[in-house]
Amino acid sequence: MTRNLSNQNKSPRRLTAYVSILGTTQLHLRNPWIVAWWSIAFPGFGHLLLAKYLRGYILIGWELVINSMSNLNQAMVYSFTGKFELAKSVIDVRWLALYAPVYLFAVYDSYRTTIDLNNQFILANRERAFTPPFHMTGLEINYMDKRNPWLALLWSLLMPGMGQLYIHRIASAFYILLAWIGTTYLSHLLEGIQYTLLGDFRHATDVLVPKWLMFMPSIYCFALYDAYVNTVESNKAFDKEQRYFLKENYQVRKADHMRVISSFDHSIYLEMALTALEENGIDRKNILAVPLDRIADQPKKILDTMHRSDGISYIDTGIACATALTVIASSIGFKLAWGPIIWGLIGAVTGFFIGMLIDMLIRSPKDTRPVSKIKTEVVVLVDCDEKQIEMVENILWKHFAFGVAKLK
Repeated sequence: MTRNLSNQNKSPRRLTAYVSILGTTQLHLRNPWIVAWWSIAFPGFGHLLLAKYLRGYILIGWELVINSMSNLNQAMVYSFTGKFELAKSVIDVRWLALYAPVYLFAVYDSYRTTIDLNNQFILANRERAFTPPFHMTGLEINYMDKRNPWLALLWSLLMPGMGQLYIHRIASAFYILLAWIGTTYLSHLLEGIQYTLLGDFRHATDVLVPKWLMFMPSIYCFALYDAYVNTVESNKAFDKEQRYFLKENYQVRKADHMRVISSFDHSIYLEMALTALEENGIDRKNILAVPLDRIADQPKKILDTMHRSDGISYIDTGIACATALTVIASSIGFKLAWGPIIWGLIGAVTGFFIGMLIDMLIRSPKDTRPVSKIKTEVVVLVDCDEKQIEMVENILWKHFAFGVAKLK
C-alpha cells in the first residue's frame, strides 16, 4: 500500500524539532557514551543534553545538595593529594549512603534514553515532520536560523550560560547561569583568580573552598560543549527544514522560458530572495529550488547511528578529557606551588588535546573524508521573460547568491 507522506505531515506521530519561546527542542543523533559521561561528570547534565529538563534539574539539585552535605568533593581533593586519612575523616556517611543509587541511575537513564531518542529520531526523520520555524508570543520571539558555533563557544568561555542564550536555549541557560553564579560565590573563585594574577599562589590556595570549587570544571566545560554542539545541530535542523520547504514549494517547472541559474547556501537570505522574486512578478511555478544532497545527508545504518553522534566527535572526547583532567589537576593544585587555578587550566588544555588526539587515532578512514570547500547547498532556477532577466539577476545578487548565470 502506498504511503501518503503529505497526509502524514499534517498530523505527524513524531517531530524532529519544536520551536517555543523557551528554545528550540530537537531530536538528533547523539553518542550515548558521551551523554553518559556527562552524567558521570555531573548528574543531570546528560539529561540537559537530551532536553529532559525537569529530570535534569532534579538531578543537578540533588548533586549540589548531597555532594556538599557529604563533603565528597573535599574528600576527593584529599585523596588526589595523598591525604587518605583526612579523606576518610571528612566524609559524612549519613549523606554519602544516599549518593550512589541516584548517581548510578543518572548514568544509566541518560544512556538508555539516548538510545531511545536516537531510534525516535530515525523514525521522525523518515516522516519528514517539522513544526513551523517561527514562534511569537507577547513575551518572546524565537525562530530557527543559522548561527556561528564558535561564537556560541566564545560567549560560553566568557560566561557559562551566555552561549545558550545566544542560541535561545533559555531552559539550559537559566540553570547553567544559576549553578555557575552560586558555585563561583561559594567557592571564592574570583578572589582566588585575583590572588593568582598577582602571583600570590599561597593566598589563592587558602581562600578557595574545595567542596564548591570542584563543581566548577564540570559546569564550565559542559556549558562550552552544550553551546557548541547545539549550535551545530540547530544549523543542521534549519538546513533540513528549509530543504523540505524548497522541495514542496519551488520545484514546479514551466518550459519555453529563459532561465536564470544561481547558487546559494542554506540561509534566511535564500527565502528572502525567493519571496522577492514572487513580489516582482515571477510566479512560484516558474521557480525551481533544488537542495543538493551531501555525504553527511546520506542515510546511515541503524546499528551505527544508534550508538554514535553524527559529526562532532573531535570536541566530544576533547571536552570530556578536559573536564576529567581539570578536576584532577585542580585537586592536586591545592598541594603544588602554582595553586589549583593554574593547574586546573593546565589540566583543561592538556585534557582537550589528549581527547582530540584519541579521536584522530581511533576514527575510521570512512569518517575522515575530505570536506568539500564548495559552499553551494541549493541551486535556484528561475524561468522568466527576457525583459525580466535583469531584475531577476539583481535580486539574486542582492541576496548573496554565490554565482548567477542565464540560459536561453
